[in-house]
Amino acid sequence: MALTGIQIFKLSPKKNCKECGSPTCMAFCMKVAQGAVPMDKCPYWSEEAKATLSESTAPLMKTIEVGTGSNAHKLGGETVLFRHEKTLVNRNLYAATICSCMDEADIDAAIASMKKIDYERIGEREYVEFLFVNYAGNGADKYVAVVKKAAEADRAIILNCSDAEAAKAALEVCKAGKPILNGANKDNAAEMSAIATAAGVTLGVGGASIEEIYDTVKALEAAGNKNLVIDVTGADAKETLKNAVLVRRTNLKDQDRSMGYPSIVNLEKVAPGDLHMQTALAAMFTLRYGSIIVMGAPTYAEALALYGLRQNIYTDPQKPMKVEPGIYALNGADENSVCSLTVDFALTYFLVSGEYERSKAPVNLLITDASGMSVLTAWAAGKFSAGTIKKFFDEYDIENKVKSRTLIIPGKVAVMKGEIEAKLPGWNVVVGPMEAVQLVKFIKDYV
Repeated sequence: MALTGIQIFKLSPKKNCKECGSPTCMAFCMKVAQGAVPMDKCPYWSEEAKATLSESTAPLMKTIEVGTGSNAHKLGGETVLFRHEKTLVNRNLYAATICSCMDEADIDAAIASMKKIDYERIGEREYVEFLFVNYAGNGADKYVAVVKKAAEADRAIILNCSDAEAAKAALEVCKAGKPILNGANKDNAAEMSAIATAAGVTLGVGGASIEEIYDTVKALEAAGNKNLVIDVTGADAKETLKNAVLVRRTNLKDQDRSMGYPSIVNLEKVAPGDLHMQTALAAMFTLRYGSIIVMGAPTYAEALALYGLRQNIYTDPQKPMKVEPGIYALNGADENSVCSLTVDFALTYFLVSGEYERSKAPVNLLITDASGMSVLTAWAAGKFSAGTIKKFFDEYDIENKVKSRTLIIPGKVAVMKGEIEAKLPGWNVVVGPMEAVQLVKFIKDYV
C-alpha cells in the first residue's frame, strides 16, 4: 500500500528548513504522498527513510526496460486502469512470431513481411517492435540458428523457451540486445531466474492459472528477482482476457505490487494461424491490457488499423494530436503544382490529405502551425490568421521552394482571403470548399 502524507511525515527529518519550497515539512510530505514532488527535494532524509519511501512511493506497476539502442523500449509504469482517469504511460508493443519449427525460407519471409510495416504517423514511428522467437523443442542448435537470424533483423527479441539449456545457448548469441526470456513457470522458475539474472535480461513468467502465476512471481520476488514480465496467455481468448484484466486490477486497484509487471499476450497460441482473428483480438488487448501483443506475421493492412487504435488510446488526452508543419507533396506534386493550406490538427490533416490523394491531382499541401487546433478554432484563437500564415511562409521559405502562386484556403475562413493577399503579394488566393469531402470534385474542376 502507498504511504499517506502523515506516514511519510513520521519518517521525515522535520527540519522546516524551507529548502524544499514548502512552508512546512507536513506540506512537503503531503506533496510527496501525492507524487507531486520527489523526496530528494529535501536533503536531510536518512538512508533508511529513503529506502522505505523509494519502495512505497514508486508507481504500483514497475517500469521495465528491454532492448538496446534504437530497439530499447519501456514497458509498464501505468498508474491508472483507464485513459480517461489520467493518461496511459508506455504504449503497448507488437511482436511477430518466428519458430524453430519453421524452415529457413519461411523464417526469411516472416521477417521480410514484418519489416514492411514501418512508417511514420503524426510524428511517431509505427513498426513491429519485437520478434517473438518460439522454441519448438527440436534441439538447442536449431533454436540458436533461428535466434541468430532474429538478432540480425534489427528488432528487440523475446525468447519463448522453457528449456533451460536451449535458453542458455540462445542467450549467448543475443544477450547484448537485452531480450526478454519468456519461459519461467512453477517447475523451472529458480533455474530460469538464475539464467536470466546472469545474462542481465528480463524474465517472463507464465502458468496454468492466474493463481499459479501469482505464487511463482512471489517466489521469484522473494529470491530477489523483480525484473519480470507476466505471460497472461491462457487456453483461449476468454481466459487470456480474464487473466490480463485480473493482473492489472489486482495491481492498480487492489495495490498488490506482486502483480505490478507488464504483460505478454500470445495470440499465435490463442488463435494459431488465423491472422484475421488475431487482429481482432489484438484490438481488444490493445485496450485491455497487453503490454506486448504477439501475433503471427502481420501484414500492412492489419497494422494500419491496430496502430491507429493504439495511437488514439496512448496519446495524452491533454495534448492535441498534431502533424509536423511543412510542405507535403501529394500525388507526385512538384514546385509547379498548386498549393493548398490547412492547419496541423491531425484529424484535419488526414481528412484533407486523404481527399486530395483520392483525387489523384498533384497538390502541395501546406501545413501551418496552429497549436493542434482545427481550422475554425485556430482562426477564432488567432492561431490561424494572415499574420501567422505569412510567418509560416517566411520560416519555411515557401516562395523559393514552390514556383506556383496559387494558394487554396479552407472555405470556412473565406473571410481571410483579402488579408492573405495583402500579406502575400503575387499569390492568387482561392477559396476552397467548406468540407473536405468536397475537395475531390473541387480540385479536379480547378486543375
